[in-house]
Amino acid sequence: MDPTKLQSFKVKPRVFILSDISNEPDDAESLCRYLLYANQFETEGLVACTSTWLRNKVCPQDMEKIVDAYARAVANLNKHVHPDWQYPPAEKLSGVIRKGAETYGMSAVGDDIPLSPGGELLLQRITAPSLQPLWILCWGGTNVLASVLLKIDDTYSPEDAARLKSRIRVYAISDQDDTGAWIRNNFPDIFYIASIHGWNQYGMAAWTGISGERFYGFDQGGPDYTKMEKEWIKENIQIGPLGSAYPDYQYIAEGDTPTFLYLIQNGLGISEFPDYGSWGGRYARTDVSGEGLNSNHYSDAVDRVIGRDGKIYTSNQATIWRWRDAFQNDFAARIKWTIEDDVSRANHHPVITVNDAPGFAPVKITAEAGSKVTLDASKTYDPDNDKLTFKWYHYKEPSASQWWIDAEVADLSFQKLDDEGRKVEVTLPPPDKCAVELRTRKPVEKGQLLHLILEVTDNGTPPLTSYRRILIQVTNVKLLGGEQGADAVGDVTKSS
Repeated sequence: MDPTKLQSFKVKPRVFILSDISNEPDDAESLCRYLLYANQFETEGLVACTSTWLRNKVCPQDMEKIVDAYARAVANLNKHVHPDWQYPPAEKLSGVIRKGAETYGMSAVGDDIPLSPGGELLLQRITAPSLQPLWILCWGGTNVLASVLLKIDDTYSPEDAARLKSRIRVYAISDQDDTGAWIRNNFPDIFYIASIHGWNQYGMAAWTGISGERFYGFDQGGPDYTKMEKEWIKENIQIGPLGSAYPDYQYIAEGDTPTFLYLIQNGLGISEFPDYGSWGGRYARTDVSGEGLNSNHYSDAVDRVIGRDGKIYTSNQATIWRWRDAFQNDFAARIKWTIEDDVSRANHHPVITVNDAPGFAPVKITAEAGSKVTLDASKTYDPDNDKLTFKWYHYKEPSASQWWIDAEVADLSFQKLDDEGRKVEVTLPPPDKCAVELRTRKPVEKGQLLHLILEVTDNGTPPLTSYRRILIQVTNVKLLGGEQGADAVGDVTKSS
């Protein structure tokens, strides 16, 4: 195989992880999986922190053990990726492991309280010159971040502090101490993804869709749990030098993993748009007004997904478990990379090109309502020469502005133009279905942004899936369709 035919990337997201590792096994599990994607990321910090579950102790030594296991796998991993996108040496990752404050929540935050070693590193990485935002993935409490934000506010002018804060992106696994709510209230401009619910009511959170339906009791009959069973994990994950460091789960497996599944470069998610959906879930802006607090917080949204029992499930957890088969196959394939030094004996991802555009960025098209659009993925290939299956579908939820999706977003029509489905013709809805205001039904010149997903899966072992998102901006230049409408129901109610 020509290694230059393997996936390549244009940028590496900058990542800084805060983890209450060793409060239970799931942080260690997530770190093992994260390291299998370390060639896609610029890992700038691995900080052991506290949480409500681990209040006065931090365990960086347990991060070091997992990085040591990674060190025994990295040579093989590098044989399975593009030569320009190699995995970082273990020494580089060990070099960014730090301790956070060894105390709970707000007791680590104050003008007269020095930053922890992890806080010092986080401040350094936020202030470092870069054109890329810094993604802070919070697997435990957030007091390390809170202390740094207070330091920035106290040290810099309002203008410089605002500039630094604009570089920050947070994805937190709910609130696990009392600093999360404090951050969102005192720094509402911070881009902050987090499920919000009653304290410790984690079964209400989107991230539990990773594996939590049995423990928390949601969506029974919908998700397929097969690839979360301990036996499947034992046979497919807990093998080889890195997989052997993956512990058995205690409650649910890998509760923190959605934070970086959200960032994985596979053509599905777009990190600056949480409402688009990805392996890490789908989230919507909580405060859509530019007035008042103008919070930049994103909380749970829902998808409607057909479950394994054939029924439709509408839930926030479904925004994650709908992708489970693909992300678990991806995990198993990468574990096999750690063991297999013969590239021909492992599977690798399909490489997608749509309308002559390679890469992972969305394909953007502007088209008039009611028109036809041709999408051509003929140049897509598999580096292992496996057979490919092409699946095109309309991801309707990101286009909707409210819960009743079918009332707002009409179906698209797809017609295959070849036997494999590499090339399709898409018919857009007429203007009255995609280019009118929701309430008034008045026609608008700029209609809906429609989301199409191309899913390409090979027949290797395990099968691997790549994606490409096509964004079609609908226009209605002549303002066709719709009705005269009114701004209020009472304006069109006939008097008796």
